[in-house]
Amino acid sequence: MDLISAKLRLGSVALGLAIFLLAAAIVYGIEQYMGYGIGFLALLIFLLPVFIFIDILQWLFGPYIIGMAYRTHKLSPSDPEYQMLDSVVTRVAIYNNMRKPDIYIAEVDMPNAFAYGSPIAGKRVAVTRGGLLRILNEKEIEAVLGHEIGHLRHHDVEMLLAIGLIPTLLFYFGYLLLFSGSRERNAGIVLLFAIIAIVLSFLFRFFILAFNRMRESYADANSALTVPGGADNLETGLAKIVAASGTHRLFRRRNRNTSSSVAEMLFISNPDQGEIKDYRQLLEEWKTMKVSRFAAFFSDHPHPAKRIQMLERIKQSQAQ
Repeated sequence: MDLISAKLRLGSVALGLAIFLLAAAIVYGIEQYMGYGIGFLALLIFLLPVFIFIDILQWLFGPYIIGMAYRTHKLSPSDPEYQMLDSVVTRVAIYNNMRKPDIYIAEVDMPNAFAYGSPIAGKRVAVTRGGLLRILNEKEIEAVLGHEIGHLRHHDVEMLLAIGLIPTLLFYFGYLLLFSGSRERNAGIVLLFAIIAIVLSFLFRFFILAFNRMRESYADANSALTVPGGADNLETGLAKIVAASGTHRLFRRRNRNTSSSVAEMLFISNPDQGEIKDYRQLLEEWKTMKVSRFAAFFSDHPHPAKRIQMLERIKQSQAQ
């Protein structure tokens, strides 16, 4: 495993563990300070339905909701792109020592690809017909799918759902405090801690975004390290996608429903629309661009320049 890839893997796991431990410490600290007998057993009994109905059901049935949202259908031999895409996905799966995922076409104009799946729906990769297949060549599509299959290989769907549950649990913990039976005894303190827990549940979403940015970089590294010519082709593929969708100017977060947000977090690129720019010019700018540490603070994807510069470092390490 390349050193850059290893650092990303360890870093994201450490961040995920830190998020969990920090949230647990906050809940435990509030309960111990209050000392009025909520108890973890009562808390778990209260929150277990949230876990079951929001997280597990979303994981199991989310792919079908995503399919409806993005108008996906399974690739069939009658599709004009069948031979090319089936061959590409087969090769990439072999490179990653994985069983070939099902291939889906999303009937949208936005140039993108994403990975998703569940034990019920199976593992899936989807590409957009009107966007991605129109602007990328076969080698670039192969590199992009190396990124997406990297998400499946690294179990990013499951990890994002699990870690994304933490802000929800914090929110409902605050909600539980508001309506606890001990409110009359320490009404002011209970209200304060309830507000703190609810506010922290929103602040924790920035940690989730940071976690996802690390997993996106890890998927980029997967493509660069497993697909022949993956780094070069992923660079040009990313530049073409961003140039066509204009995400180099816009890193805004849109309102999304819970199920589709997981898919969008695993897009090859942030799907916001904006000004079109020549991809070759973008690529050259990104290779030398000084990127602020907070450039993509509100985005679930790293700034494109950071992605390109990381791929350049991987190419240099491969050449040594």
